[in-house]
Amino acid sequence: MSPIPSYIPALIIGAGPAGATTSLFLTKAGIDHLVIDKAAFPRDKICGDALSGKVVSLFADLGLNYLDEVESLEDEFLPCMGISFVAPNGKCLSVPFRTKVAGRETAAGFISKRIHFDQFLVNHLEPGRLLQQCELVSFERKPTGIHAILKYEGQEHAIRTDIIVGAEGDRSLVAKQLAGFVKSKDHYCAAVRAYYSGVTPGPDDRHIELLFVNEALPGYLWIFPLPNGQWNVGVGMLSRKVSDRKVNLKKLMEDLIATHPLLKDRFVNAKLESPVQGWGLPLGSKRWPLAGERFLLTGDAGSLIDPFTGEGIGNAMYSGKLAAETIRKALEQKDFSAKQLSVYEANVYAALGQELKIGNTLQKLTNYPWMFNFVVGKALKNSTLRDTITCMFEDITLRDKMRNPMFYVRLLVNN
Repeated sequence: MSPIPSYIPALIIGAGPAGATTSLFLTKAGIDHLVIDKAAFPRDKICGDALSGKVVSLFADLGLNYLDEVESLEDEFLPCMGISFVAPNGKCLSVPFRTKVAGRETAAGFISKRIHFDQFLVNHLEPGRLLQQCELVSFERKPTGIHAILKYEGQEHAIRTDIIVGAEGDRSLVAKQLAGFVKSKDHYCAAVRAYYSGVTPGPDDRHIELLFVNEALPGYLWIFPLPNGQWNVGVGMLSRKVSDRKVNLKKLMEDLIATHPLLKDRFVNAKLESPVQGWGLPLGSKRWPLAGERFLLTGDAGSLIDPFTGEGIGNAMYSGKLAAETIRKALEQKDFSAKQLSVYEANVYAALGQELKIGNTLQKLTNYPWMFNFVVGKALKNSTLRDTITCMFEDITLRDKMRNPMFYVRLLVNN
């Protein structure tokens, strides 16, 4: 008997953070669904590996036992206590994170290799919900639903669903076919990453570090601590600039580590523990349609990565939560029209849109090092600006602050 039913109310393509979170919240709501992923878990995913406060807050929404588990897995999850920004002139803005979530003391964020974090999420999926090494071959939208062909164990299987969720990353077939996504170098970031051991810590222990060195602008080099004395090190830059300047990001990273005054001494005893690998990040600097008749797009499939910070996992998981709520209402009303599902897009941008706008503005500032130096200098004196930057990593309350006109007054005049 095939594990693939002929009909399922919701079909989720991809079991990364966006797809897994959609599944977890659908299970919490008691909604029948299926998740497929062409990979076999555990599997690695090239990433910065930072888990923001949004992730921690969503764990609290799903159940505090998630936080208990994460805190107990010390070999896989390292508490993140803040973020440090280094401006092109070398000045450092260090922003500590809060330590309370859902009424309990905990780290505001964590750093975890994706091979561990994604497996953690998959382990919490309801048994039977996920089919691994199962691929979406094709699909067609008809009046009776989305009719898809899945390839599993060498055979093709037909399945019909009321709603399909694109959660398969930046190469999403759902996004291309139903939302017309086309890759744009102006809204895409190229990046490389490697794991090291033996890196000398920065001045703020357990902070993630973003170094906006002149050679990597508009972009940055990052140094993120990991459990067991390892470090995630990488560099990312807007794809348009990489193409125009013919930048070799791997060589750029290696040269910066070897010669930059802020880095060379910290890497004297460093040892490369993995190949230098590259990947792309679809940025939220442009608003794509995230919903339409019988489909929703989550995470990287919807280009929801913050253009400045590179925040992707938290945004992906939060979009998964909103997708699950939208699916629940659509199934209750038996309405899968574009109008019905458009509330999902509105909710995503209501929650994340202001952050993405700020991220886009800050990313553009990195084209002008003197101006970015000014912003960091201002943030060193301005508590409102520091709080704004903190909110971009910690939670989703930034939009509430921005509704208050006094926010802008404090942003301009506070010292």
